[in-house]
Amino acid sequence: MALHSGYFTVYVAFHCVIAALINFTLATPGSGSSNVQSLLQPYDFLYYSGVRAYFGEEWAKAAELLEKSVLTKESLFRVRRQCHVDCVAAGREAFNKLDSEQGSVWDLWAFDWVQKKAECLRFCIGRSVTPAGQLPVSTDIEYEFGSRNPYNFLQVTYYKLEKLHKAASAAHTYFVANPSHLEMRNNIEKYRRMEGVTDEDFQDREIENEKHWMLYDSALQYEASSDWVQAAEKWKACVNETLRQTEECRVQCEVASQRLPEDRGVDSVDGVYEKAAALSLSLLSCRQSCVTQIATRPGRISAQEDFLPSQLEHLHIAQFKARDISGAVQTLRSLLLFYPSDKDSLDNLQLYYETLGGDTESQGTPPAQEIVTYISRSLEEKKLLYFGMENLDFSFIDPDLWTPEDVVPESLRDIWRAEKEKMNEKMKAGDQQEDVDDSGFFAGGSVPQVGVTITMDDEVLNGTNRVVLDGVMTEKECGRILQLATAAASAGDGYRGRRSPHTPHETFEGLTVLRAVKLAQEGLVNQSDARLLHELGERVRVLLHSYFRSPSGLFISFTHLVCRSAIAGDQEGRLDLSHPVHVDNCLLEPETKQCWREPPAFIHRDLSAILYLNDNFDGGQLFFTNRDAKTVTARVKPSCGRLVGFSSGPVNPHGVTAVTSGRRCALALWFTKEKLYRDMEREEAEAMWAADGQSVVKKDEEEKEGTAGRNARSQAPKERSRGRGRVTGGRDEL
Repeated sequence: MALHSGYFTVYVAFHCVIAALINFTLATPGSGSSNVQSLLQPYDFLYYSGVRAYFGEEWAKAAELLEKSVLTKESLFRVRRQCHVDCVAAGREAFNKLDSEQGSVWDLWAFDWVQKKAECLRFCIGRSVTPAGQLPVSTDIEYEFGSRNPYNFLQVTYYKLEKLHKAASAAHTYFVANPSHLEMRNNIEKYRRMEGVTDEDFQDREIENEKHWMLYDSALQYEASSDWVQAAEKWKACVNETLRQTEECRVQCEVASQRLPEDRGVDSVDGVYEKAAALSLSLLSCRQSCVTQIATRPGRISAQEDFLPSQLEHLHIAQFKARDISGAVQTLRSLLLFYPSDKDSLDNLQLYYETLGGDTESQGTPPAQEIVTYISRSLEEKKLLYFGMENLDFSFIDPDLWTPEDVVPESLRDIWRAEKEKMNEKMKAGDQQEDVDDSGFFAGGSVPQVGVTITMDDEVLNGTNRVVLDGVMTEKECGRILQLATAAASAGDGYRGRRSPHTPHETFEGLTVLRAVKLAQEGLVNQSDARLLHELGERVRVLLHSYFRSPSGLFISFTHLVCRSAIAGDQEGRLDLSHPVHVDNCLLEPETKQCWREPPAFIHRDLSAILYLNDNFDGGQLFFTNRDAKTVTARVKPSCGRLVGFSSGPVNPHGVTAVTSGRRCALALWFTKEKLYRDMEREEAEAMWAADGQSVVKKDEEEKEGTAGRNARSQAPKERSRGRGRVTGGRDEL
């Protein structure tokens, strides 16, 4: 529809006023003719009723009401969405006349349109929702559901009802959004040890709202393994899902009941137009805040900056490497809508043009229409919001870094520039800030084994709590463990049998201590070799406990003999890693330089170690990086008897370079300060030896337990660990 230029600004502003008036109309619902019993009740009332039943220990009633509150909220959102779709055409005839009417009649047609659309929405929603259910809920309820607290009550309720599968699912759903909740973490570990509970029971019931994050993580994994076709596919799906989730959020802003301006502290607003303007600005601010909401992972406080533009950047690179040059051009043109003068993007666009050669049709590929719409709509909203800031004392925080300066009124630009400069300085300071290791380890202690030497320390390795020790094993011992690996290691061990879990160019084999002992008892491997594998873990523990001067006890959490073999004939042009850069006890986000200590990371790991067995292969070097996962700070070349030890936290991101020929074998070990997370497989292996009348030497075990008692984090009653199966998977991370 072509609007008269003189009416354009007025029309855009008036459109927002109209949308706000629709919200106001919905906020005062009338009675409907439908049977009230069949309509959706207020989900906040159901929730509070469920909580009362919970504290009254009426477990069945509590479960029913809490489940109803969750389902009713989901149903309410679906009803709003469907009514928004159904009422798009309402008042269209009056709306079309806005383009041709002159003078005072123009606003009458506008009101005609808004009344008809409001009537449609009110009737549509009223068919499914009670009048009380249409009213806005309190901020307390928004917080309760935003933090997933209903699932906190549900997991206890289902436990009391002995419905362990549902309890595990509710606990996991709550924990995803509350990863630092120690009690819930312990509850989840208890559920894992309960009979009949499987990994499949730990389902996130809110996963529908997090599909874009699943696609995001999947795309990063394909990138890390250099599978560019799959990476491009996942990034494209991630962009589309992000746009869909954003649109869903915006619809809820528009159709959900809005609070009146008086409720927002606008006491001086008296006239109809002033109130409508205040309400419409609140609506626009809600829509803009969807950017932040969608870019924030569950359980995190801050959003990922430039979330959508960063996806487009990943996508065009993946498309280019997958040889989809035309797609890369379109995606890059879309990215340039956000940052038109970005030099790197312009250089990449020129590269793509050169790659296309004479294909002028592909060179002229326009940006994606959905991105064009996203940008233009967002800019118009920002103009109105900044106008409200300048003239109506409205408060607005712009969620985007890409907002062009000319959108901001001249009178606000000095403040806007100062805020932007402050943000840039903060980001630069963050880049330059040195990481502090809060692990409680302090490198530089003694090495209590004759013949072991310190080859590299923190200074040489350019980091904190890192060490390389040589002479930990003899050549003969290396040979014995290599022979054990050849005889007993199984493909994909620890990765559900996947032969190539990290890269398609290598095969992966592993062996645990318990499996080695069982094979030895069956006569399939040498008993002394299995015992040596067990003893090496204790040897490394003693060395690192001393060198890193741990103030508390140190327990072996997991031991894994791993071998990576290059696949012959599949190494030409290889650019990926044997193991991508990661951190052992938190989820590293190189883009934000954050490391989130939450599942599925092994958050109980405190100290990591690699004991190398051979060097007759190419590649396979361990390297450390900064949190950007790009800046390499140190490299370590494997050799027999060489031990690398380092704290498991975010100060030590690390990876392994590609093994391009031969077979690289090493013993990967992780240690924990918490006795609860000790390696139960080792104890089972020791029990098997004891049953056969064989003793196992445990160096200073009683002393370890005594010192562990001083660690506040390890005050777990002994009963909790009896008969407990190993909680963590045997996944290699080194």
